Parts: sequence; C-alpha cells; structure tokens
Amino acid sequence: MADSTQKRTVIVLGGAGFIGSHLCESLLDDARVICIDNLSSSTSANIEQLLAHPDFVFIKHDITEPLDLSTLPVYERFKMSVHGVSEIYHLACPMSVRNFRAMRVPILDAHSVGIKNMLMLAMQYKAKVIFASSSTVYGQRYSDVAVKESDVGITNHLQSRAAYDESKRFAETMLTIYADTFGVDVRIARLFRTYGPRLKMFDDQMITEFVLSAMDGEPMKIYGTENFRTSLLYVTDAVSALIKLAKVPAGVGPVNIGGDEEFYMKDVAARVNKLLGTTVPILYEQPLEFLSEHPMPDITYAKEAIGWMPLMRLDNGLQRMIDYVTANRHRLAYEGG
Repeated sequence: MADSTQKRTVIVLGGAGFIGSHLCESLLDDARVICIDNLSSSTSANIEQLLAHPDFVFIKHDITEPLDLSTLPVYERFKMSVHGVSEIYHLACPMSVRNFRAMRVPILDAHSVGIKNMLMLAMQYKAKVIFASSSTVYGQRYSDVAVKESDVGITNHLQSRAAYDESKRFAETMLTIYADTFGVDVRIARLFRTYGPRLKMFDDQMITEFVLSAMDGEPMKIYGTENFRTSLLYVTDAVSALIKLAKVPAGVGPVNIGGDEEFYMKDVAARVNKLLGTTVPILYEQPLEFLSEHPMPDITYAKEAIGWMPLMRLDNGLQRMIDYVTANRHRLAYEGG
C-alpha cells in the first residue's frame, strides 16, 4: 500500500485500446500507470504521447498468459515490493466490428483465462478490480423501457455474436464469485455504446465511418433501418465513470455507464453533415453481425452510488471526432485492415 507521499500504482489491461488509452491518460494525473496490451486489435499510436511520461510504462503482453511483474524492470522502478498495486482496470478485449468472427476465440479467452490471470494479480497485490463489462449482458432491445442493473438479460448463448455477449456475462459471474469466496474488491461497469477520438477507423464503426464518408463525398452507411437508434456516451465521460467507480467504498454493485439521451443514427449522420458543411446522402445497409440496437440505460444508480452523469453534448463530441479523424486518417489508414 502506497504511503501518502507516494503515487499509487495502477494497471490498465487493454490500455492501448480506444477507451483504455484515454483511461491511462487520465490516471496519470495522480497515479503511476502500467499499461498492458498485446496490440492484437489496438495500436501503439493511441499511447505514443504517453511513452515519455516518467510515470507510464507499457508492457506488450497477452493477459491470457500468466504475468509475473516481479521479473520486469517496472517492479523496481515503481517500487512495487513496497507500494504494490492499488487498482487493476480490465478493458482487455480484442475487438473488431469488421473482423468480429476472427476475434471470437480471443474474446472468449480474454474474459475467461484473462480474467483468471487478472484475479491472480489482484489477489497477490490486494488490488481493487474495475471491470469494463457491457450493455450486452442485458441482451437485445425488446422495449423502450431503460434497463436497470437489477434487470436480468435474455440472450441466446449460441447466436453468432455470443462470444462477446456471453463472455461478458461469464466474466461478471467469475468476478462476483471471487469477490464472495476470496474477498476480492470487485467493481463492474456496464458500458453502453461509446464514441470519441481513437475509436477504430476503417472498421465499420458507424460514427467514424460517417465522418470518413462525408469527408470523401461518399454516402454515409447505416447498418440497419432508418429507425436504428442508440444511446451515445463520449469516451471521457466513460473514463470519468470508471475512475469514480474505483474511488467509492467497496460494495457497489454493477453500474450502468451510458448516455442518458437516445439518438436516431440518421440524425447523427445529419449532424455530421452539418458540422462538416457537407450534403452526402444516407444509405441503409443490412445489419452487421456485431452492430445492433442496445437497450437504453437507466443511470439513476450511477448518479446515486458514484456521483456520475455524462457531461459531453453530442455536437461537441462529434466535433472532437471530426478533428481526430482529420488529423489521423492517413496515418491510420490501414489500422486493423
């Protein structure tokens, strides 16, 4: 345990990913950060601005393999034998909308073997665990009623996208049992659809594709009907929720972390057109295997239990997305390709 003059050390699994890289950046305000990622579906470009920071260490490693931190230089550098590890954030999930089928086994491994290896680290260092779960634990959207944490999801465990949905559910089960059996301090954040800078480009992610298409004068594609709708959460709001969840006393159950406003994707596309000054049309395509309507989150518990609510307005978030895509589209043209 760190003393009052020593920054705490935290581990971010999947720290070079979309949300993970923003989390690492925010945590560096008052912590030493060990970012662990195998870069299977993320990119080192997301963390290149952090590599020179004295309190940041990147370790390329697959968490489905055991990890002994005491054998690595960071152990002495961060004086881990004395100060240990305060928090472990688990965001390790190899993910690609376009190449989802090829990722199914690694996704299963990350939420089973990876969770087990992470729990071994947590028990070794008596660290808090903050797990990035998903709204998919609630299953498909069946009504307009926002889901609460007490709601039980209905999912088909043999469906084509079950590798993701069911592995998130299993991970929650495993974490809960280890908390009950071994006293691990576990916090579960059920993240709803999140967007922002560093969201993977050229991967059929609709919002980034809207921006890219509009810039190129090409039609924007919505994978579904004109009634496709969703909540949208800006990435820095997701990060602030994870950090707040880590700071509250133990005993907080799963927490919905999502946008409290619903948007039709056709309206989001229209806003992108307006912000860019373009007039490209919208095309409706067949739904993709991994893209579907999510239920709306009831975030009452998040407001009460961790003092959190989303702050970013959609137009401001979209403008930041546009700025990011403009600056990085050519450099990342083959990312995940």
